[in-house]
Amino acid sequence: MALSFLTQDLAIDLGTANTIIYLNDKIVVDQPSIVAINNLTNKLEACGENAKLMRGKENPNITTIRPMKDGVIADFEAAEYMIRWMIQQVNSKKKSLFTPNLKIVIAIPYGSTDVEKRAVRDAAEHSGGRDISLIYEPMADALGIGLNVEEPKGHMVVDIGGGTTECAVISLAGIVKCASLKVAGDAFTEDIQQYMRQQYNIKIGDNLAENIKIAVGAAIPELETTPEPYDVIGPNLITAFPVKVPVSSMEIAHCLDRSLAKIETLIVSVLEQTPPELYSDIVKEGIHLSGGGALIRGLDKRLSDKLKIPFHVAEDPLRAVARGTNLALKNRSKGHLCPYLMK
Repeated sequence: MALSFLTQDLAIDLGTANTIIYLNDKIVVDQPSIVAINNLTNKLEACGENAKLMRGKENPNITTIRPMKDGVIADFEAAEYMIRWMIQQVNSKKKSLFTPNLKIVIAIPYGSTDVEKRAVRDAAEHSGGRDISLIYEPMADALGIGLNVEEPKGHMVVDIGGGTTECAVISLAGIVKCASLKVAGDAFTEDIQQYMRQQYNIKIGDNLAENIKIAVGAAIPELETTPEPYDVIGPNLITAFPVKVPVSSMEIAHCLDRSLAKIETLIVSVLEQTPPELYSDIVKEGIHLSGGGALIRGLDKRLSDKLKIPFHVAEDPLRAVARGTNLALKNRSKGHLCPYLMK
């Protein structure tokens, strides 16, 4: 144990929208998954929150890139820049003569191909990782929610992330059924942009659409507590003059309806394939929602009313996968057998 300072255990949730890193049970990095590259030098200009501020405001010398698409690495070089920068942030406040060996557990989507898994491993290795394990996101999600994944009981989790929605049934430390859909937070943002174009002739960027989603995002028109309308300012597509319009949660519920209906269909399709014994467990326990999409107002009520099964929003749903990944890392460090971890 005297040389434990030479080893660091990191749990990483490489999300499409945000990347979260745990060290010693604490979140040490929680940043948007975005990098800004200087086109003249081909070097990293900014990463995380600072790069997000540049999004949509670039000049010809700067390009902002989201390395993750649909939960997997879409731009390997940018992903490597991002992972290396974020790992550097972990140690930026520590002065040490030694570079620690990194033991890393990374959460990946269940449907990841061997090529995509290899890309994640390579990016982590090039960023200093020495001992790398992978865990499927639905399993990490269930662990982070606090479910006992090893018991002979059916649990269902629905993770509505940035790029994908994953719906999985878990029993005996394994994933029984899982399906994913490329409809999630990014699709909701696009729905809002399209609605503003069609309804008000206003063009808005990704960041403003994201702000609208956070401020007045809703899944049902009638909410118990209705947020104040959000004032949107943008250029009129015809005249280019500035326009200011208040947008209500009722309008957003209407514009998100089609995407949310697709998520409902996904959940139903997984339930249809679930063995009867596990199905009855799920009906009794309910279905657990996580990811940023779970924060949309009234989503649990909409799904409960439509599917006649209770839905529960996880505590701090944005970080459920990261918490579970950290828990898997702790179990591995204690020498526990973790059948849900992949070397």
